[in-house]
Amino acid sequence: MTMRVDAHQHFWRIDRGDYGWLTPTDTPRLYRDYLPDDLAPLLAEGRIDRTVLVQAAESLAETEFLLGLAEATPFVGAVVGWVDFASPSAAGEVFRLAKHPQLKGLRPMLQDLADAEWILGEAVQPAIRATAAAGLRFDALIKPAQLPAIRTLLARYPDLPVVIDHGAKPRVADGEIAEWAGHMRVIARDSHAVCKLSGLATEAPPGWSVETLRPYVDVLLEAFGPSRLMFGSDWPVLTENGDYAGWLAAATSLTADLSEAERAEVFGATAARFYGIA
Repeated sequence: MTMRVDAHQHFWRIDRGDYGWLTPTDTPRLYRDYLPDDLAPLLAEGRIDRTVLVQAAESLAETEFLLGLAEATPFVGAVVGWVDFASPSAAGEVFRLAKHPQLKGLRPMLQDLADAEWILGEAVQPAIRATAAAGLRFDALIKPAQLPAIRTLLARYPDLPVVIDHGAKPRVADGEIAEWAGHMRVIARDSHAVCKLSGLATEAPPGWSVETLRPYVDVLLEAFGPSRLMFGSDWPVLTENGDYAGWLAAATSLTADLSEAERAEVFGATAARFYGIA
């Protein structure tokens, strides 16, 4: 039986103080601890075997915290951490973190930056080169406005393994699709990048349905194909506009026309291959 993988989930502990974006007024549902014991029953219900634990704070200390959790949590198959790519010491930090067997990738939080081309700046290139040289993956946390820069990055570093988080967060709630779809098709055609089937529920209007998401998922399936697409929950951020079982059921329905082998790619094999999960 093929291993089933949730390619994108988070843990956090509020009292660590890492998460400036979490506040009791702006994110009341998320403003509590989310730890392995909270996720374990959801994984069991969904028959998910392994997860990819992804950073949620711009902090080396948080990455170290997540690596500690991963060591103690059998279902965590990989960790995607954070390094300050603009720091003069970034390359050294990349190589130091890469020594940890469960650290498989890095993710600068590009979606929050005002400069859509920040990732192309000269100051961050040593960190990107170090990421590639250390055998790590690059998680591209972006919004549609940053897709042109990611296209340039992919052309500049053809050997850097890149995954686009959350399908680049198309503006589902606004019904915008054409420009986003054009960029995603070109990226899929011209690069090696893979993409996460995750985060779409968060971008959808309240009360979204499978049919709300279908046009966007169809673009991703057409562009990347099952062998370059991986299911992720984005839990617990998902709970802002959905729940684990509901999103898993929606993703299952949206891929129902695939063969059994193709679904096995989306729900496990692509992530296991990309992140090197045994």
